[in-house]
Amino acid sequence: MISDPLPGMTAPDSKLEAVFAHLLGMNPDGARMAAAIRRTFDMLLDGQHTGRFRWEQLHKTEKTHCGTLIEINLQREFGFADGEVLDYSIAGSEVDCKYSQDLADWMIPPEAAGEILLGLWANDHAGRWSAGLVRADQENLNPGRNRDAKRTLSKHGRTAIRWLFKDAPLQENVLLRLADKDIDAIFRPTSGQKRINELFRRAQGRPISRNVVATVAMQEDYMKRVRGNGGARSALRSEGIVIFGQYRNHAQAAAALGLPSPGPGEFVSAHLARRRAHHAEAPYLELDGEQWVVATAGDPIEQVPLLPDIGGL
Repeated sequence: MISDPLPGMTAPDSKLEAVFAHLLGMNPDGARMAAAIRRTFDMLLDGQHTGRFRWEQLHKTEKTHCGTLIEINLQREFGFADGEVLDYSIAGSEVDCKYSQDLADWMIPPEAAGEILLGLWANDHAGRWSAGLVRADQENLNPGRNRDAKRTLSKHGRTAIRWLFKDAPLQENVLLRLADKDIDAIFRPTSGQKRINELFRRAQGRPISRNVVATVAMQEDYMKRVRGNGGARSALRSEGIVIFGQYRNHAQAAAALGLPSPGPGEFVSAHLARRRAHHAEAPYLELDGEQWVVATAGDPIEQVPLLPDIGGL
């Protein structure tokens, strides 16, 4: 039994708490929600067909459409029922889904007044995202001043947000982390294969997603550009560069070298060298009976053995 609040305290919102518990139960670590946001950005950029990878490259209408796509992708991911008036019905409550480029700067329509808001924020450059619940009560809203009577959260309303996830990591778009000179070198070749080779040369030690590969290749058969038998794995082997994939033995091999372990749909490239005296403290990996380390600046370029067999990419 919930007791009455003490003077000056706000009564618990049992329906909001039920929605909160339901969402966390479906997604305790936030991975599914983060993946839906990542998919939305990648859908809008459509890098495979456009070569775009920055929010600033989107048209105004595409940016406006982002919130609707996030709403759709979350519903696809979690199977939320449609609401009678608002976007979803979750744990028996109407829930309106809102996204903004600025944290908690959500535009709340008149029909959502008094209802629960699922508000999201994400920034691809920062590689961060947040999601929280708040009741769109009068005390939580600023007065409406625009023509369609939409309102924003007041200062009090922002403090009332029940954060599901706050400033959580978003899967990195590695192209946003590279210097302009590296981006220019990657996209300069007219050949998709040469662009992919340059990507793995210049983005070593960083997780590279399939979507980044598609954006750089700009071809339907973009995954072919990573494989051996003529892909980047073959082309870069003589330069001492290996490409680890998402499979368990590759992820374990990358971790053994102190590199990030590739997650689902990810790759990590690295320049390796045979272990020598000056590598005494470096983590190493055994390949074909020899010990290999991540190369330092003074190490020679030498062909590396093939990585452990994964039975295909």
